[in-house]
Amino acid sequence: MVRPKMAGTGGSASKKEIKKSESQMMRAGDKKKRKHSRKESYSVYIYRVLKQVHPDTGVSGKAMSIMNSFVNDVFERIASEASRLAHYSKRSTISSREIQASLTAVRLILPGELSKHAVSEGTKAITKYTSSK
Repeated sequence: MVRPKMAGTGGSASKKEIKKSESQMMRAGDKKKRKHSRKESYSVYIYRVLKQVHPDTGVSGKAMSIMNSFVNDVFERIASEASRLAHYSKRSTISSREIQASLTAVRLILPGELSKHAVSEGTKAITKYTSSK
């Protein structure tokens, strides 16, 4: 790189002045792109389940947002119920036992056939978790 000569110095510029002039040149020509903040959601997983059940069906953005809110709500209710059960039994750790017991809350939240499927899938997941340990 060629060092720019500064007016009035009679020689080459100092390192500090060079860095300053290089950064000014970069700022003038290039604008930095802002990174988008990542938002966590269940949309990928909801979409996968939809394709397993109905391969030819799509879902709108608004419907996906509603489903994401629903999954977050159910997750929060199960977690708070499990937390409450752990607190009652004076335990500081939520185990699979508390999650299993909090599946009764799912029976109250979801209607009819949907709750039966949810509880059976939850029980299956807990069994898989405990057998892997």
